[in-house]
Amino acid sequence: MIVFLVGGESRLMDALITKMEKDGHKTYLLTGKRDGRGKYRRVFERYNFPYDSESVREIFTNVNPDLVIFLGAYDTNYDWSDARRESVRYTADLTNLLSAYAFKQNGRFVYLSSEVVYGRSYSSDIHETEPASSKSFQAMAILQGENICKSYRDTREMDTRVLRFDHMYDIPRKGKADNNPCFQMMLEMLKTNQIAANSRNVFSMIYQSDAVEFAYRVMMAEHPKYPLYHISSGEVISQMKLAELIQQNAGDGTTIRDDTVGEGYRLVLDGRRYRKEFDGKIFVPYEEGVKAVVEYVKKYSSSFLQREDTGAGWGNRVWRLLVRIFRMLAPYLENLICFIPFFMIHNRAVGSQYFAKLDAYLLYVLLFAIVYGQQQAIFSALLATAGYCFRQMYNQSGLEVLMDYSTYIWMAQLFILGMVVGYMRDQIHHIKKDDQEEISYLHGQLGDMTEINDSNVRMKQIFELQLVNQKDSLGKIYEITSSLDQYGAYEVLFYAAQTISKLMNTEDVAVYTVANQSYARLFSFTSPTARKLGNSIRYPEMEAMYTDLKERRVFINKTMDERYPLMAQAIYAEDEMQIILMLWGLPWDRMNLAESNRLTVISYLIQNAVVRANRYLEALREHRYLGNSSILEKEAFTQLVSAFFEAKRNGLTECSLVKITCGEEKYLEAAEVLGKKLRQTDYVGMLDGGLYVLLSDTEEKNALGVITRFAEAGYESTIANGEVAA
Repeated sequence: MIVFLVGGESRLMDALITKMEKDGHKTYLLTGKRDGRGKYRRVFERYNFPYDSESVREIFTNVNPDLVIFLGAYDTNYDWSDARRESVRYTADLTNLLSAYAFKQNGRFVYLSSEVVYGRSYSSDIHETEPASSKSFQAMAILQGENICKSYRDTREMDTRVLRFDHMYDIPRKGKADNNPCFQMMLEMLKTNQIAANSRNVFSMIYQSDAVEFAYRVMMAEHPKYPLYHISSGEVISQMKLAELIQQNAGDGTTIRDDTVGEGYRLVLDGRRYRKEFDGKIFVPYEEGVKAVVEYVKKYSSSFLQREDTGAGWGNRVWRLLVRIFRMLAPYLENLICFIPFFMIHNRAVGSQYFAKLDAYLLYVLLFAIVYGQQQAIFSALLATAGYCFRQMYNQSGLEVLMDYSTYIWMAQLFILGMVVGYMRDQIHHIKKDDQEEISYLHGQLGDMTEINDSNVRMKQIFELQLVNQKDSLGKIYEITSSLDQYGAYEVLFYAAQTISKLMNTEDVAVYTVANQSYARLFSFTSPTARKLGNSIRYPEMEAMYTDLKERRVFINKTMDERYPLMAQAIYAEDEMQIILMLWGLPWDRMNLAESNRLTVISYLIQNAVVRANRYLEALREHRYLGNSSILEKEAFTQLVSAFFEAKRNGLTECSLVKITCGEEKYLEAAEVLGKKLRQTDYVGMLDGGLYVLLSDTEEKNALGVITRFAEAGYESTIANGEVAA
């Protein structure tokens, strides 16, 4: 495969080149700058052109690459100190690259992004579907790059793929700063011998070698399921834990300053989409990666430190002081050295027939007044006066020179001219400096105004969206919840979870049915995260949640305790708790009173559908059961089995169907015996094949344990899920 890499020199670029060559790909490189300087590993061909060059299209046409990789967020060609201006160049360069490569019908374009597109704290891992929240100009430019790739994919049907790396870190290049948390904390340690850490700030990092391996699989996949993947280790670490790892490997009396204040900050990318498709494995854990970074940065610490830094050492600080003194004295030394040739010229001109009228000292003073200003002009005038008096003493005594009024007239005009010119130069310099400061201040003000305006625009768009879509209105909520009426009595609770997920804008919802005063059992769920509390819970032991639920209040997990859902609400029927709704995947800013009120309204509307279904089933009880037994009639049991397995196919629940092997005359006896070994949420009923048991929220491997218990009671049974599928 022909691979075309686009980006500046960096460890990441070297790693990509090595990986491509190791796997036998022919690698080309576009450096993004005219000069040929820069340390790159050997590639098949290297092009030193800027990204906005008109020659880029011709280069792509000639190389005809199968894969183009743009370093994007990790491209060292961009200096983000002036992020506003650089963001314009960044998006223009990317657009030029994409338009130049658009001719390739079956080519792939991979864009490397990072976690910076998310600019706020999130209560749970950030999924790829979570909208970005960029704040800085750099983050907005990187996000705009993702949107440009998406636009080309949608409009030109280009195969563009976006990879977001989660706090990627590695051994830095000597003397080159990095923005990852590990390097920043290590640099702080070198400067101050302290590490400031907040135990509530949580994130996830991935070592560069692992990130390259993960990214390579997406790059080489012929038809990946998604155009966007999060490249994350999935291993959460706090600032305090990272600081302890650095201290452990650094030694030298380094101390940790605990800055744990506020609510904390959490930013962890969710890599489940990638792991589900490509099954990545981390080879460099935090202990090894942090150790490698610390050892390298300590070894070459002087290249990362400024002379004035505390951790730079006594020798470096003395050297810095000497350099400052030398820089301060340099203009005076230059002045003194330049005085020598002017002194010699003046001495030769005095006795010359043609140059006697030339005043070399006047030119000398004017030169330094124009270049350095008034201060140097005075020093130059003093040197010129000393040289003039010294030359006059060739023919006169020192007293005669001092008594000659022409000497003072010459000195006066020299000083006046030098000071006036130097003063004018200083004033012009101050005016320029003031103008630059004012322009810089206005640029800052413009940036603040732009951010404020962007915030106002976002709020305006949110309010407009609410007015247009009416998602928060009672009418809209009622319209969606009333759709539950179309489902059968057995299906209401399954699709209630989907309805809540849609209205509360979260993918993680679980519905638990209260079995008795102690236990609640999982009935349906919308994601694996939603069932993490287990199939059965003792809800009275969950004191913080149970206190709110029994008072008929919405529970909000303000402490972010992992033992509880983020929000929960109970549904009552005739003063008895019947159902518990649990929600995860909510951002911190939505765990407020408004969302609580919305969940309350939704719960009451869903309660109507649930009560209606229960009353309907109770009214038909005598027609649904076989005699006075607990065996459901064929028609009722068929509806129940169909509802459960349809919900299973939609990913809303788990269930298994077990067939009991016994004669028709023993059905009632078997139902009575086996009923003692079943839960309240399990069902016994009749189908064409005989007597069956429906095990709710039970996978096939767990159903084998139930079959064993049936066998101990004297009844043989088998799993009959295949019959339902057929």
